[in-house]
Amino acid sequence: MTIPFRLPGLALVFLLFFFAFQTANAVEAEILTPSAPSLSANAYILIDFNSGRVLAEKNADAKVAPASLTKIMTVYVVFKELASGRLHLEDKATISDKAWNTQGSRMFIEVNTQVSIQDLLHGVIIQSGNDASVALAEQVAGNEATFADVMNQHAARLGMANTHFVNSDGLPNPEHYSTARDLSILTRAMINEFPDYYRWFSQKEFTYNKITQQNRNKLLWRDPSVDGVKTGFTDDAGYCLVASALRNDMRLISVVMGTSSTNTRANENEALLNYGYRFFETHKLYQGQTALAEARVWQGHERSVPVGMEADFYVTIPRRRYNDLKATLNVDKNLVAPIAKSARLGNVHIVLDNDTIADKDLVALNAVDKGNIIERIYDQALRLIGK
Repeated sequence: MTIPFRLPGLALVFLLFFFAFQTANAVEAEILTPSAPSLSANAYILIDFNSGRVLAEKNADAKVAPASLTKIMTVYVVFKELASGRLHLEDKATISDKAWNTQGSRMFIEVNTQVSIQDLLHGVIIQSGNDASVALAEQVAGNEATFADVMNQHAARLGMANTHFVNSDGLPNPEHYSTARDLSILTRAMINEFPDYYRWFSQKEFTYNKITQQNRNKLLWRDPSVDGVKTGFTDDAGYCLVASALRNDMRLISVVMGTSSTNTRANENEALLNYGYRFFETHKLYQGQTALAEARVWQGHERSVPVGMEADFYVTIPRRRYNDLKATLNVDKNLVAPIAKSARLGNVHIVLDNDTIADKDLVALNAVDKGNIIERIYDQALRLIGK
């Protein structure tokens, strides 16, 4: 006869709780990363600022009219001039008839008046003033055509392969175009190189000539983590927005181009940003300029050289997968002096689930000079005997 097995009441409750807990953990362990939301936009891209990883994209390399997103490059060029010392925030620009007559959104500067570079930058960044853009272009380069050439040189240097500028304000021209990807590259460079100036992009309003205008980026009011960047609109381009947000030390940049309204461009950028923060996380794996290994150097004045990253190394991965990352350091062998500082000496290979997440160069953190005759002969002898 079979006697049925029964647990005491309390034990049964405990066992049921245990199995429920294990099941919940199993469900949590099955981490899913869904596809990016479908957006009502002609083109878009979402990238992580630190790692540069693309988290979502559609038609990101399509050449489209950038409208006032052009002004991100306009101010980037001016920031470069300020950093070089060739221009100063307190310098005054005399407003030309051309700048004063520029159509579209305006700062309302007046012809033949003198306006500081700082005010003009605020007029471009916050008020999206086409007149201020032209005034800055003329102050930096003498005329807008020459300034556009400078813009294109910076675009080429940054790797904006599908961009060409013919003006500083983004007014329509068949030869004036960019892409969502290129604008993300530009925005990343601008924030990285000029964090002090970047704070102006979060300013909600600016008053000039007794006229107060609000920043057209609606996300500055909706989401406290959003601190930029720039809106744009023409009939050709549609409603566009480059946005950036910082949450828990993770910065994302979203670019949405060709939407139907101001609300739509804000909504679609918000959807992209929320997707990125909900399903991804960014980690700094290695500190730049910090030794990760010592590499043997032959025939050098020093017998080894520290190797590491040129700069901080970040990866962006699906949430809760950090402990599943695997890193391999590959250091070149048979290194022979001289070795220049920052010379590539190997790489770090990062893998998640057998997929390569990132490869990053290992570089020499110090230079190693060629050894004297005795040091070279000694190392040659060691190599001959295999030591």
